Amino acid sequence: MGALAGKTAVVTGSSRGVGAATAKLLAAEGANVVVNYRQKAPRANKVVAEIEAAGGRAIAVGADLTDAESVRQLMQAAVDTFGSLDLLVLNASGGMEKDLGKGYAMRLNRDAQSDALSAGLEHLPVGGRVVFVTSHQAHFIDEVETMPEYEQVARSKRAGESALTERLPEMSEQGVSFVVVSADMIEGTVTATLLDRARPGALEARREAAGKLYSVEEFAAEIAKMASADVPSGHVELVGGADDFLARTQG
Repeated sequence: MGALAGKTAVVTGSSRGVGAATAKLLAAEGANVVVNYRQKAPRANKVVAEIEAAGGRAIAVGADLTDAESVRQLMQAAVDTFGSLDLLVLNASGGMEKDLGKGYAMRLNRDAQSDALSAGLEHLPVGGRVVFVTSHQAHFIDEVETMPEYEQVARSKRAGESALTERLPEMSEQGVSFVVVSADMIEGTVTATLLDRARPGALEARREAAGKLYSVEEFAAEIAKMASADVPSGHVELVGGADDFLARTQG
């Protein structure tokens, strides 16, 4: 019996990358998992198939997180299929896309996160948990400069983290805990690839500054660990390269 046996988790943006790896790890711990995707159903279905092949339970649910009604349907699907919603992992983010309109980064990384929390709180029980996934570039943006190409995304993700943190009293009143997990750039992710393309050498520079950059699987393991870790609500878990950022905030 895993630490999450009998629990149900929704992982936003989990058809690939860190979200997909996190979904698989949560399933391995016994959780029923809702794999969320925006457009790529085949990719999400592949994640579900891998979870089921390993003996887990999962479903794929399409939802545009910038559509509040779609988000409510996503949370309801967890309850309708598995009987509960116990863990909400807010992993989905973006904003470097060129075709989704002005202001998309803020709509997804701030507004949609708050909408997802509201929809989740309609179902999360006492003892439920919300995990927000972010980057050091975003978490420390008010103190540590980031690459110009990423600044808009970083500020929108920081705005999302702040908006959720402001709702700690509301979560506490419902008996739901909130945890932030932040890491440096992650090897192999779409964001890291796009940034390195926009600014050649950016990934290597971060690798040198941090000493090591986490892989997708390593970061997913940290997120999955925080799903059931004994930490206070509001805890911020800094992993992978945090020392470099902390040193710069003090310097």
